[in-house]
Amino acid sequence: MNRYLAVDIGASSGRHIVGWREGGELHTEEVYRFPNGVKEEDGHLTWDVEDLFAHVVTGLERALRAYPDIRSMSIDTWGVDYVLLRGEEEVAPCYAYRDARTEAVTAQVHSLVPFETLYRHTGCQFQPFNTIYQLFDDLKRGRLAGVTDMLMMPEYLMYRLTGVRTREYTNATTTGLVCAATDEFDLDIADRLGLPRALFPRLSKPGTVLGPLKPEIAERVGGNLSVVLCATHDTGSAVEGIPMQGCHPYISSGTWSLLGVKTPRPLTDEASRAANYSNEGGVGYNRYQKNIMGMWLVNCLQRELCPDMPFADVVRLAEASACEALVDANAAAFLAPPSMKAAFDAATGGALHAPGDYFRCAYRSLALSYRQAIEELERNTGKTYDRLYIVGGGAKNAFLNELTQAATGKQVIALPIEATALGNLNIQMEGK
Repeated sequence: MNRYLAVDIGASSGRHIVGWREGGELHTEEVYRFPNGVKEEDGHLTWDVEDLFAHVVTGLERALRAYPDIRSMSIDTWGVDYVLLRGEEEVAPCYAYRDARTEAVTAQVHSLVPFETLYRHTGCQFQPFNTIYQLFDDLKRGRLAGVTDMLMMPEYLMYRLTGVRTREYTNATTTGLVCAATDEFDLDIADRLGLPRALFPRLSKPGTVLGPLKPEIAERVGGNLSVVLCATHDTGSAVEGIPMQGCHPYISSGTWSLLGVKTPRPLTDEASRAANYSNEGGVGYNRYQKNIMGMWLVNCLQRELCPDMPFADVVRLAEASACEALVDANAAAFLAPPSMKAAFDAATGGALHAPGDYFRCAYRSLALSYRQAIEELERNTGKTYDRLYIVGGGAKNAFLNELTQAATGKQVIALPIEATALGNLNIQMEGK
């Protein structure tokens, strides 16, 4: 029996999931789970890449101990963030996307390449943390001197396993540096910003085989297997994991809510730019989607207001509240505030009192943002839809699903499955 390993790493946790087909069905078993999160370092938010890699190796060892016949593995993570290399040397630190370092350079980037031009070339929505702005900050501070490679997070982790450096298409489309017409890095934009061309080689598609583990890694984990590229941007894998009937909008609901729909090609018109919709790579299609702040709002409030309270009780508090206040869930004030409670207080004029008021406000505001995003999506694609698929951790929240169905008028089909891991596994199994 062929078995496969999906390593799915999010901004707050990672998991190793073994999958195999039996009796026509996909079976999975989680063999390892570990925490993740940003840390403060010299006034900046960073990722501990050594800790991440250590967990990848530990989970791989656990997986091979339980299932020595695993045929292949792949890693997916969030997008945007990367590791710089000078030859074999990592350039530290590895900054996290919520760090505020790009605030000083965004206007400089747009003075060299206006955002209207960037969007027409790439179709990538504006987010202050997009890789393009992070790299320009690196350039301005001299961090690119002597740099030979920029590897997105999953590419870096797989390089550490195999010694092979590659750039995968779906994750590259989160950078704001991929040409929508060619599906390759846009060297014209790189040149206009003064970014080294060497950082932007040809892209590889999901399904590409990188090779076996390095001998020292194989010895450490007690076995060997093939390392394969999945859709290494977690949302790309999540969409591959949705058992969808036909083509309908989806929300991959986690720290972020990624709401979108499959389209044959990117939409880079003015209406899409004005709605701040993004075009990201899929497995043989384009993902026309929008980043919405997601469970980040609720998670931060819960940690601040009632850190020991189970989430089921958080939801019950929200249901019991009669608060009608709303906020703009995508406001920049909620990206990385020192206090999420204070950010909500400022946005609502002090209208929130009990913890349940904050949670209800967050959930209702998310549902409203979903409605607005779907209205824009339908207007810009010229199509209407009657269903909305929701996967990921947020799909387990029946209260938010009810609010979303009421707000959007769509039939909500909530699938509380590990869609990202399932998509990762499907791509390995099907050789996409």
